[in-house]
Amino acid sequence: MGQRYMRQKVKTVCSFLVILILLPYVVAIFVNGTDMEVIGKNGGAYVQVKRTLEDGKEKIMKVPWDEYFLGVLAKEMPETYEEEALKAQAVLIRTNLYQTLDSSEDKVLEDSYLDAKALEKKWSAKEHDTYYKKLKKAMDDTANQVLYYNDTYALVPFHQASNGKTRSGQEVLGNGDSPYLVVKECPKDKEADEEMHVYNMEYQEIQTKCQPFLVAVDKENAKKTYSFSDFEIQSYDSAGYVASLRIGDTVCTGEQFREALSLASSAFSLQEADGGLRITTMGKGHGLGMSQWTANEMAKEGKTFEEILQNFFEGTNLTDGGEIFTKIE
Repeated sequence: MGQRYMRQKVKTVCSFLVILILLPYVVAIFVNGTDMEVIGKNGGAYVQVKRTLEDGKEKIMKVPWDEYFLGVLAKEMPETYEEEALKAQAVLIRTNLYQTLDSSEDKVLEDSYLDAKALEKKWSAKEHDTYYKKLKKAMDDTANQVLYYNDTYALVPFHQASNGKTRSGQEVLGNGDSPYLVVKECPKDKEADEEMHVYNMEYQEIQTKCQPFLVAVDKENAKKTYSFSDFEIQSYDSAGYVASLRIGDTVCTGEQFREALSLASSAFSLQEADGGLRITTMGKGHGLGMSQWTANEMAKEGKTFEEILQNFFEGTNLTDGGEIFTKIE
């Protein structure tokens, strides 16, 4: 009788201890659901993000790292792209974000992203889980990986599609700090969606938008409206993008002209049309670094994300950049 009582007492005590140990987990599962991630260093990091609110005011908000990273990835590359292309893009995004966190004192990120509400709006309810898991896999499969050059973060620009060639970093940036940014043939970019854009603009509109960098002229000439003869492409770079352009008495870069007029690319030609200027562009983006269209085409051919990255950033090294916690502590 005494032994049976002792055994029962031991069982009761053990059961109580098990319940005591598991109770917090059971409660958490009940509240958050069975898909809840373990709290801690698996998805528990928050980063500071500067956001512009609807009223135009800026606010620094704390955002879960996973939500922010996936929101940047979803904004920068189509979710329909191949997994290996998305992985390559994930490495470039992480490289840029890690560099910002390591070099800034306030640890505030400013890259725009799509938050959970924006992703719900972008993806239908039917597709949401599929696309979310696809992007999360690209993030997880490249965990902590960044591109380095000479023991520091590499400069890793990217664009949607080139005009058929990516550009030289030395020509665009004016220095040799990123010798891995060289001209790369991307013939399939010529088949990219919206590869060609045509803009018809009045001379007065162009003059107004370019005014911030135009050479000051006297009052008499300031009232003069430009004509076709006031525009002259003076030189192209080795990839076929406009290097220098004359507008009246001002010589500017193709990128200045592109940004002022919100053109798709600085690989453009000029024609006179209907009393104004017709601008025809090829490609989408600045043309430097990785062409996302070609990256996706390479992935379709069976290339891995490592091979894609080496194609566009040859000479850089894929490196473990450490966990996000080491960047924000």
